[in-house]
Amino acid sequence: MSSPRTSSLNALGLISGNGANPEIRDLQVDSREVGPGCLFAAIPGTRVHGAHYVERALEDGAVAVLTDSEGASIAGDAIRAAGAALVVSDTPREALARTAALWFGGQPAVMAAVTGTNGKTSVSTFVRQIWIEMGHAAVNLGTTGVEGAWTAPLAHTTPEPITLHRALRAAMDNGITHAAMEASSHGLDQRRLDGVTLRAAGFTNFTQDHLDYHETFDAYFDAKAGLFARVLSEDGTAVINIDDPKGVDMAAIARARGCEVLTVGRDGGDLHLTAQRFDATGQDLRFEWQGKAVQKRLDLIGGFQADNVLLAAGLVIACGGQPQEVFDTLPHLTTVRGRMQLAATRGNGAAVFVDYAHTPDAVATALSAMRPHVMGRLVAIVGAGGDRDRAKRPLMGAAAMAHADTVIVTDDNPRSEDPASIRAAVLEGAPGAIEIGDRAEAILRGIDLLEPGDALLIAGKGHETGQIVGSDVLPFDDAEQASMAVAALDGRLA
Repeated sequence: MSSPRTSSLNALGLISGNGANPEIRDLQVDSREVGPGCLFAAIPGTRVHGAHYVERALEDGAVAVLTDSEGASIAGDAIRAAGAALVVSDTPREALARTAALWFGGQPAVMAAVTGTNGKTSVSTFVRQIWIEMGHAAVNLGTTGVEGAWTAPLAHTTPEPITLHRALRAAMDNGITHAAMEASSHGLDQRRLDGVTLRAAGFTNFTQDHLDYHETFDAYFDAKAGLFARVLSEDGTAVINIDDPKGVDMAAIARARGCEVLTVGRDGGDLHLTAQRFDATGQDLRFEWQGKAVQKRLDLIGGFQADNVLLAAGLVIACGGQPQEVFDTLPHLTTVRGRMQLAATRGNGAAVFVDYAHTPDAVATALSAMRPHVMGRLVAIVGAGGDRDRAKRPLMGAAAMAHADTVIVTDDNPRSEDPASIRAAVLEGAPGAIEIGDRAEAILRGIDLLEPGDALLIAGKGHETGQIVGSDVLPFDDAEQASMAVAALDGRLA
């Protein structure tokens, strides 16, 4: 990873109130990582304002502090006493994002981002897969880290700006020319993407989630709309799922800024899905592009995958890809880890799938999408995370009961909450469901129920390899547990 050894404060687009223009050697938002010559961003947090850590940052060598008026009130005297530069911004998060972009000085030449409640990981991964099939050095960034032609871990779906731009610069330095990223509502609300230059931005759908953070649907929508109202370049293209009721609003927001809009949908759109045919291993699609019919095979389970794939195709076209070349890659797309992933198959042919569905809509969508592929019964294992949106818990149970023949309610990531109380809330919406707290036992029992032609969906954790209980992260992988359970039940264990 490359970055400038030093840069003046003014060269980073920042002006100190006292005119000081120190040489900057590093950027940090964590006071524990501050060293000599550092610019420390004292950002307001959900619990504590970062300005309370300014004195420590100054003691460790910070020469400049970026904050808001509240932060200046808290730490201004200490900053002035230390002779450091004080930069006050009404939007310090946005200022930090743009400063980080200048500091690291580069990103892959072609960038796309996608937002929405569900489908972000699948769409960004399919975009990356299409680009790689077309011969480009490409990655996707998000929930599963940085994946593709270059890999790296990420702690958050949309990292804070310093981490994000460090990763983008490292990707560029490693020869990556194309990158697709997930734009979470938290990341957009906190202006983490504001320094990224996007050719295209996509919208999947809008349903209930993260109300523990955003509090209202309007605030949640406004956060996601920021991708089109603020982040996407005015000469960029918005690729919108026009079937979603909020798709019309997103398209209007993008057009109001002068952006080109490409629509995708089943009921119309520039890229228009006209027919699907399902079988046990995938589906055939027929769609239209500019009035011409195209038919392609997808080796992917779930009707909603067609929506994700066509949105991904639209994003690649919006970034300059030739449509026919894009469409020719679709039969080569593979399942995203933890998204409708075939984890195991019983000796009797019954299939076990793992999916990240952790919202009521995602559970309903996943189960209803599996139904055309399943000849027998559909079994679902669901739970809900602790320290998260409590209102969706009974809705999770209700969604499972509405679309599965048998439902097992188990623990997800209880975190600091009592697991039994979380299960009780889910069960309010799932009367008659089976309650099994231990997730490994629930998976074993669910698989034991499967007869020929049946299928099981283990929902909630998808790609995750740990279960958060209290403050501990215990090793736990749904796909691995499913494979072990099938081996035990079918007598394959040594």
